[in-house]
Amino acid sequence: MEEVKIALLGGGTVGSAFYTLVQERLEDFHALGFSPRFLGVLVRERTKPRPIPDELLHTEPMDLLQADVVVEAMGGVEAPLSLVRPALEAGIPLITANKALLAEAWETLRPFAEEGLIYHEASVMAGTPALSFSETLRGSQLVELHGILNGTTLYILQEMEKRRTYEEALLEAQRLGYAEADPTLDVEGIDAAHKLTLLARLLVDPAFPFPEVKTQGITRLTPEILQTAQAQGEKVRLVASLYGEGGRWRAAVAPRRLPQDHPLARAQGNILWVRARPLGEVFVTGPGAGGGATASGLLADLFRFLSGHLGHLPAPAPKPPTEEGTPFPGVE
Repeated sequence: MEEVKIALLGGGTVGSAFYTLVQERLEDFHALGFSPRFLGVLVRERTKPRPIPDELLHTEPMDLLQADVVVEAMGGVEAPLSLVRPALEAGIPLITANKALLAEAWETLRPFAEEGLIYHEASVMAGTPALSFSETLRGSQLVELHGILNGTTLYILQEMEKRRTYEEALLEAQRLGYAEADPTLDVEGIDAAHKLTLLARLLVDPAFPFPEVKTQGITRLTPEILQTAQAQGEKVRLVASLYGEGGRWRAAVAPRRLPQDHPLARAQGNILWVRARPLGEVFVTGPGAGGGATASGLLADLFRFLSGHLGHLPAPAPKPPTEEGTPFPGVE
């Protein structure tokens, strides 16, 4: 049995769920010929209750160069980047759910991703296999991709369809733990734009720049706008779109009017819907957030690594669109 040494950065909701999941799945590790051992878990403070033995908790970074693999569940950009970069430079793979890190620090991380050192299934739609799904799409020519990639805004819009105001729906989302105290990343569409950028780099352009995603949030929507859409047989959702236009790829996140019978409109969770040639129309849907769901994506990547597979490789080269896409109508 070969020991695999894991350094875990972050012991919050996701990190704790990942630690617990590893303990629950020891038989699967053993079946692959490995025995997992945590070198330590980096946390902000040690007193918070969590299902991790106290002796594993560190408030100062441990030596990541002693690890076989680094699992990052901190969030943010600069702090995790400063920690994981030396490990990546030493050839130690990174498993992460951090879409902001990947979207905004891509110039630094891209060389490591191209070596297959970065695994990030959980960065888009948590444990729902959005990246694995997208990798399979490389066998076709992408025409357009649309997704609901943020569960917080989906919940808020569903509540507004019940005639709650945006402010009322947001407060309820915060009370239930769906929205952060500062909901800006979600409600302004930035979180969805991060995820769309990662999909664009995986599918069509390894250098697709995050600032090129045109982003509009949901804060100006009203129950009346949503009610009017419903009366016209439509639903309003915050949609992330990648499509060909004018011989280049366009990326946008914005409220869109969807036919009520479209898979995007019917989805109760996150969803990725694609049209490609010759494949046709396909979609994948499932939970896009939550400690357990995200941890399952991290664990899937750990099994991927232990099985000898490379991380999620970006598109090998820029690939121009072969036909025009058709974004859904915006909200006036």
